[in-house]
Amino acid sequence: MAQDSHPLGAVDSAWLHMDDPTNLMMVTGVALLDGPVDVERCYKTFESRLLSFERFRMRVTDQRGSFSAPRWEPDPHFSIRAHVHRVALPSPGDMTTLQEFLGDLASTPLDYTKPLWQVHLVENVLGGSAVVMRFHHCIGDGAAMNTVMHRLMDKTPDAPIELPRPQSNHNHTLGPLLEPIVATIEGSIKLADELVHEGMEFLRHPEHLLDLPAQAASGAMALSRVLLLPPETKTLFKGPLGVQKRVAWSSPTPLEQVKRIGKTAGAKVNDVLLAAVAGALRNYLIGRGASADGVEIRAVIPVDLRPPSRAHDLGNEFGLVFLSLPLGTPSPVVRLAEVKQRMEALKRSPEAYVFYGLLNFFGRTPAQVEEQAVNLFGSKATAVMTNVRGPTEQLYLAGNRIKNIMFWVPQSGRLGMGVSIMSYCGQVTLGVITDAGLVPDPETITAAFEQEFHVLYDAIVAPTSATTPQH
Repeated sequence: MAQDSHPLGAVDSAWLHMDDPTNLMMVTGVALLDGPVDVERCYKTFESRLLSFERFRMRVTDQRGSFSAPRWEPDPHFSIRAHVHRVALPSPGDMTTLQEFLGDLASTPLDYTKPLWQVHLVENVLGGSAVVMRFHHCIGDGAAMNTVMHRLMDKTPDAPIELPRPQSNHNHTLGPLLEPIVATIEGSIKLADELVHEGMEFLRHPEHLLDLPAQAASGAMALSRVLLLPPETKTLFKGPLGVQKRVAWSSPTPLEQVKRIGKTAGAKVNDVLLAAVAGALRNYLIGRGASADGVEIRAVIPVDLRPPSRAHDLGNEFGLVFLSLPLGTPSPVVRLAEVKQRMEALKRSPEAYVFYGLLNFFGRTPAQVEEQAVNLFGSKATAVMTNVRGPTEQLYLAGNRIKNIMFWVPQSGRLGMGVSIMSYCGQVTLGVITDAGLVPDPETITAAFEQEFHVLYDAIVAPTSATTPQH
C-alpha cells in the first residue's frame, strides 16, 4: 500500500496537543463476546480490515514548540502483533475485574514511536471474552470510529475475513480555515442521535459568503456566550487531576423504553438520557453528603459536523456545545423538561460551528497558545458527554457474537469525567470514566443512572399506561 508523509489536519493537531499525563486523549472501546477469542482469526481480521485505513499504519512525528505541523508518516517497522495483544483476566473474571483492567489501560499512554492505536484480546471475561480497542483522538472522532467499527464487524458468524469491496482509505486533511466551515455547513448536523437539517441555499451561490453579517453576528454571540460564562460550579466532580482513571458501565436499557418516555413527554431520546444522567449525578452528590440544592454543572457535548459525502473518512470533524444540567432540580419530570428546552436552544445556535472553527485555528498555533485556550474552556465545564448511535442489529466479531459494546471518551480541557452513551442492537448502555482522585467509584453513578431511568419511566409512562382504555 502506497503511503506518503503528510501533515495532520489542524483539528487533528489540536487533539494531538491536548494530550496530557492526567488526561490522555484516547478513546477506549470494548466489545463483549459470548465465547472464547479466536486469536488467529482476530489477527487476520484486523490486518485485513483495519489496515485498509492507511492511518492505522502511520505514526505521528511532532516537534513541540516548533512552527512545523505534526505529520503522519509510515511506520517503517510496522507489525500488527505490536498492536494486537493477548491477555487474560485473573479469576474471577467478573465485571469488577474487567473494570479494573480497563481503568489501568485508560491510564496508560500509547507508544508514540508507533501508530497510535492498540487492541487487547481479553480472555476469561464474564464467561466469554472481550476485544478492547484504544486509539488516539487525533486518528478520528466518534463518528469516524463508528465507520471503523462497522468495518471490523459482520452480520453473520461465518462471514469471510476478506471483504469483497474495501472502502476508500483516503484520509482528508483540512485546508484553510474557511474550507472546513463551508464544507461542514453543506452537510447535516448530527447532534447525538438527532439530525438537524439547516438551509444551505447560499452554498449554491458562493458569492453570498461575502455578505453574511447575520451569520457572523450569530457566531460572535455564541462565542461571547461561552467566554462570558462564569467559572464552573465547584463540586465533587471538579478539581485537580491525577493519572489514574476509573471506568464503569450500566446494565443495558431497552431503547424502546427510552423512546416511550420521549414520546410521552414530547422529548427526544437524547433529552431523556441526559436527564437521567443529570439525576444520577444529583444522587451521587447527595449520597456523598454534598448539597445538590440549586446546583448546575455544564457538560461539553460533541456535535458531528461531517457531511454524508465524507462519512467514511477518518479525522475529526465535530464542534462542541455547552449544556447546563439542572442537578438542583429534584423532580425528574421537571428536569427532563428543562434539559429538553436547553437542548432545543443549542440546536438553534451556531455554537458547534464556532468551536470547530476555533479548534481549526488553535491547531495552527503554538502549543502554549492552545493550552491556554483549552484551560480557559475547561474551566467552564465539568464533564464531556457524548451519545453515539451504534449498530441496530446483532453483529459478530471474528466469528463471535457481540453481546454489547461500550466506549469511554477522553476528557479534554482537564475535565475529570467523561460520560458516553452507546446504543447497540436495541439497547442503550451508559459508560462513565472518572479521575480516581475525584470520583473513585463511577459504578455508583451508573447504578444511579439505572435507578433514575426507572423513576423517570414510572413517573411519565406508567400513569399514561394505567389510564389507557382497555379493548
